Amino acid sequence: MQAKKSKLVGGYTIKYHSNGETIWSKGKIKDSKPNGYWEWYRIDGTLKRSGNFKSGEPVGEWVTYDAKGEVYKVTHK
Repeated sequence: MQAKKSKLVGGYTIKYHSNGETIWSKGKIKDSKPNGYWEWYRIDGTLKRSGNFKSGEPVGEWVTYDAKGEVYKVTHK
């Protein structure tokens, strides 16, 4: 599997879908692990999921969005 293209912008790690243009995920990394609030996007650019990490582990509320960007499901970690 090919690694996703990524770049660091204003302290946020941004990874892109295979097309190299549409954002796949966005969040901060601390000590090589996801930390804080993260978002994931579909290939069309709509928000797919969001949630928080603490030292690489999912914590708190996680929200999954439908294809229109509306809240579909909320879970707690």
